[in-house]
Amino acid sequence: MQHYVRDLQSIVERAATELLALSDAQSRLHPAPGKWSPREIIGHLIDSASVNHQRFVRAQFQDDLVFAGYEQDAWVKVQHYNDVALPELVTLWRSLNQHLARVMAATPEAVRLAEHARHNLDAIASKAVPADKPATLDYFMADYVGHLKHHLRQILGPDWDVPGAR
Repeated sequence: MQHYVRDLQSIVERAATELLALSDAQSRLHPAPGKWSPREIIGHLIDSASVNHQRFVRAQFQDDLVFAGYEQDAWVKVQHYNDVALPELVTLWRSLNQHLARVMAATPEAVRLAEHARHNLDAIASKAVPADKPATLDYFMADYVGHLKHHLRQILGPDWDVPGAR
């Protein structure tokens, strides 16, 4: 199994427990004007899981890695994540990522490692791949996990996933 799949499975289980331990006030607090609250970050991660699930499945049936983007801030705003009960958000986030880990693990190696000259990971990946360089679905899947860790650190602290830091 790919290292990032094991990482995703582990992260989701550890983070779910810690996210549910946030107080109501902590989970609704905006750290600065224009910044998402923890509930909104979890909502964004729900949106990201949903969008990337479709991308990872579609990638197995197309000859490129070109996917539609989405307006992240607008999605968070219209879904009013700050008004949703924290346990409901965490449960949905956890379930979507457990499923996504299964999709990643079941993707054939030849599909994951195939290089695609045509992609838009320069625009949609968390860590961009230059448009003139080939990209793989494997890279994009690992990038998804890195993106998830980045946002969890925003909620749980910068050392959250560093071994021995806590």
